[in-house]
Amino acid sequence: MVTRVLGWGGGLAKTSYHVGRVFQPEAAIAYLEKRRSPRYSFIASAELIEERADVRIASRVSELSLHGCYLDMMNPFPKGTQVLVKIAAGDAFFEAKANVIYAQPNMGAGLGFLEVTPDSQAVLERWLDGAEQENQRQSG
Repeated sequence: MVTRVLGWGGGLAKTSYHVGRVFQPEAAIAYLEKRRSPRYSFIASAELIEERADVRIASRVSELSLHGCYLDMMNPFPKGTQVLVKIAAGDAFFEAKANVIYAQPNMGAGLGFLEVTPDSQAVLERWLDGAEQENQRQSG
């Protein structure tokens, strides 16, 4: 049995993984490697639209990857909700159908992109290239 324990200390999240009763730091590394693509810090304005009920929520992107993003918002849609996400940064615009993968009340939601047009895919890749370059510049 693998148990993930998330605790807070010194303002940073700490993750510990236990298999049975034995701590295994390699389990934490294996968990992080399950992501399909790297996440980057990325700040942009966003709008989420739940089309069936025509509900719109304005929010802010804080993380971006090739397959999804994290949006800061107080009242996210529930897990499993299909939405249209529109993201604007500078003079570029991205739009995709997405699924709410997880929701954290009073914090935000993680989205997985489902359908991305070729034009939006090109914008996303350009943003990710810039975010990766900025990340490399900051890390030295």
